[in-house]
Amino acid sequence: MSTPAADVRPVIGRGFRFQWEPAQNCHVLLYPEGMVKLNQSAGEILSRCNGERDVAAIVGDLESAFNTSGLFDDVTAFLEMARAQHWVSW
Repeated sequence: MSTPAADVRPVIGRGFRFQWEPAQNCHVLLYPEGMVKLNQSAGEILSRCNGERDVAAIVGDLESAFNTSGLFDDVTAFLEMARAQHWVSW
């Protein structure tokens, strides 16, 4: 696996649909064989993976939204894992 560069533009992977699931009270990834229930952090990151924002913009938006800094390594580690699971591509 390779860590995504700051300028790649992640997008939800083919075959997955990202949405809020009221019954689960969380964001989920739906796919033909089932569903992945996401924790809040994963939902916040994936909600920004629209193919238009690059990783740097996603990190900046998260840091601004949650009034924190230093999220780059955590976000890229998650995106690396999500890519390995085919949840995102770039």
